[in-house]
Amino acid sequence: MTIEEIIDLIAGLDGVLTLRPAPGDGSPEISWGDAFFYYAPDGVVPTTRQPFATIVTKDYPDDRSSRLDRPDTFRVNIAAGKEAFVERLGRAPREQAADEVDAGTADAVIAHPVYGGAGWLAVVNPGPRTGEVLRDLLRTAHDRARSSYRRGAEVRPR
Repeated sequence: MTIEEIIDLIAGLDGVLTLRPAPGDGSPEISWGDAFFYYAPDGVVPTTRQPFATIVTKDYPDDRSSRLDRPDTFRVNIAAGKEAFVERLGRAPREQAADEVDAGTADAVIAHPVYGGAGWLAVVNPGPRTGEVLRDLLRTAHDRARSSYRRGAEVRPR
């Protein structure tokens, strides 16, 4: 799957706000070229919620283990939640597996190298082995974000 195919898939889900930082838009330079996906049916970037998925195209200072500095390498990060995390990896998010997959392995579902303990999963360069799984995980993350938004909307003063 290409970055554009993934962006189109996520952007096609209801209520998704897609941010694609670029030069001149006031975003930090490190985020340029990446993509961030929020459930925000009002079109306003949430100030109290994280994105439910991101695509990163480069290493960040505290996150170099996926080696995204390799040519044509990117990683999709998904706020999958504990249930999906356990279903895909066979362990709880905060447990370390003895046979943990290298965070730079392409086309494999892995615990996010930094946020795995919070139930985030990741896929470097999704391909034939992970394409359908990735689609399912993104839908799950979207559903979770939508549910969280709706719960929050119910308690907000009008």
